[in-house]
Amino acid sequence: MKKLLLIGAAAAGYVLGTKAGRERYEQIRRHSSKVWNSEPVQHGVHEAEGVAKHAASAAGSKVADAASTAGSRVAAKVRNDDDPSTSTPPPSSAGPGVN
Repeated sequence: MKKLLLIGAAAAGYVLGTKAGRERYEQIRRHSSKVWNSEPVQHGVHEAEGVAKHAASAAGSKVADAASTAGSRVAAKVRNDDDPSTSTPPPSSAGPGVN
């Protein structure tokens, strides 16, 4: 597998390094630029951006809600720990079996 990758990289370097390879590279670059800037592709790009923004917004709302809930739980726990009427007595320091 590594040999195949090395051979492929060497071949690509050779082709791109030659004059004919450079001309072909420029041709491919021009064509890909035309495709990228075409109306259907840009329409798809804008739709994908909208979907991504919506998903990010929804995820952000869920994270904010979870953080708020966790904060409320921690605050309630701290309040309960500060109230001596709700705390449990510490274990007896007497030995086992001693009442």
